[in-house]
Amino acid sequence: MESRRTPVPAPDRAASGTPAAPPGSRGALVAGSVGNFIEWYEFGVYGYFATIIAARFFTPEGGSEVEALVKTYASFALAFFFRPVGAVLFGRMGDRVGRRPALILVVLLMTGATTLIGLLPTYATLGAAAPWLLTGLRVVQGLSAGGEFGGAVSVMTEFAPPGRRGLYGAWQSFTVALGLLGGAGMAALPATVLTGAQLHAWGWRLPFLLALPMGLAALRLRLRLEETPSFRRERPAVAAPPGEVAKAITLGAGRLMGWSAAGYTFLVVLPSYLQSALNATFQQALVATVLANLGFAAAILPAGALSDRIGRRAVMTAGAVLAVLLAFPLLRLLRDPGVSTTAQGLAVCAAGAVVGLMAGPGPAMLAEMFPTRVRHTGLGLAYALSNAVFSGCAGLIITETVKRTGNLDIPAYYVAVTCAVSALALATLRGDDHHRALRD
Repeated sequence: MESRRTPVPAPDRAASGTPAAPPGSRGALVAGSVGNFIEWYEFGVYGYFATIIAARFFTPEGGSEVEALVKTYASFALAFFFRPVGAVLFGRMGDRVGRRPALILVVLLMTGATTLIGLLPTYATLGAAAPWLLTGLRVVQGLSAGGEFGGAVSVMTEFAPPGRRGLYGAWQSFTVALGLLGGAGMAALPATVLTGAQLHAWGWRLPFLLALPMGLAALRLRLRLEETPSFRRERPAVAAPPGEVAKAITLGAGRLMGWSAAGYTFLVVLPSYLQSALNATFQQALVATVLANLGFAAAILPAGALSDRIGRRAVMTAGAVLAVLLAFPLLRLLRDPGVSTTAQGLAVCAAGAVVGLMAGPGPAMLAEMFPTRVRHTGLGLAYALSNAVFSGCAGLIITETVKRTGNLDIPAYYVAVTCAVSALALATLRGDDHHRALRD
């Protein structure tokens, strides 16, 4: 039986005639964004410290470093495959009980699991139990991350003023960039001030432990969060047809494929690829990643705002096509010893900006695909499936394929193929979806 909800009056209009933002929209934007920051901060830290985690948790005496790195990325991928489960569990909670309680629970789980990784004994202390415990905590993170996206984007877009959903939704992606940058900064800091032995012994734990105070701050903000006007509004008790929802989820995952694959290849997997394939130092790899993430962050909000003017399809398709065109030149430029460091830095920055063109309008595009009663679940599941397959497996696929073939262009093939398919899926978008009201 459907619960009744109190009708919510339509938002007032400003004197200029422009619809005013719903009350609490700014607070909702902050509360929705902060959880994304913590989630991607942790996933970034794990990716940046992948080689150290491999040595501490997945390398028994006599084990191969490459084999350990592959196992580390397998654990990384496993967490992503639990994201769809989390999207369904927390999405159903968000669609039936409310966005607020679901978002409170996911930030508690993410914070607890991340903090425990920073306290976890290594293989040298626990033996074979250490990688299993680490993987278990990664599963908890995957579940909570699966519920985070759908709830956060629902809150941001449902509170957004008319004509600004692209910009409001882009804050989800922008805080992803800030989280990755924060993770890179907190990885670079101990790597700079500590010796190599100190970094491997205990310094790598510090960024994970920092998640505890950040999570408590996020929890406080979410406890103050109000339910969205769309969720509280009374609607006819007619459920969306399951077949229609399933089709939208599949199509949404296809539209996000390029964002997922290119984003993780350029923004997270790049450090380990540079170290293992191109013999870069840890510090050099981190600098390249910071530059890529700066380009990513700089493009997101303008891309979201631009999509409110010319449409999601035009902006996201441009990003997917540019990623296809730039993937091979980028890797070859990075491998060319005759190219200046400045030129290489600008190239990785541009690669990040291309991903930002897809990431900025992406959340609003997904929110517009689903009615309110299934929005949290539907958009969360589409995003989680895309990330599970094309982000979570990126490090594993790239590392293992380069190892087996010796072909250093594998990351470029991965980005080009996925972005080409994504461009085709994006072509099915309506050109005027950004002008339409969210579906009830």
